[in-house]
Amino acid sequence: MTDISTEFEFILPRGLLDTEGNLHRYGVMRLATAKDEIVVQKNKAAQDNSAYQSIVMLSRVITKLGDLPEITPDLLENLFTRDLAYLREFYNRINQQGDVCISAQCPQCNSNFQVELALAGES
Repeated sequence: MTDISTEFEFILPRGLLDTEGNLHRYGVMRLATAKDEIVVQKNKAAQDNSAYQSIVMLSRVITKLGDLPEITPDLLENLFTRDLAYLREFYNRINQQGDVCISAQCPQCNSNFQVELALAGES
């Protein structure tokens, strides 16, 4: 039996503020499936606004974000643009084969560095 990684941890650069003012930065994203793509295509908001497609897709593949009980498109609408860009890039990297380095920034010292993600099938 092959061990395939399908979930990847991430840390948002800024974090998502909930309605109580709590900041959520640590999360988990799983690989996308064909069903995810079908659901996005059928979503009315995504049909009306193609820019909304990534929000709907991210709400399906983010399985954990801080202590939030559920990840919805409405919730992700409140992401800071830097975090949305980070999640789009993270999504693209884990769902493709090949080079999987993403830029990251240390939250303590603000130094920039590259993080390499291990994809399924790589050793």
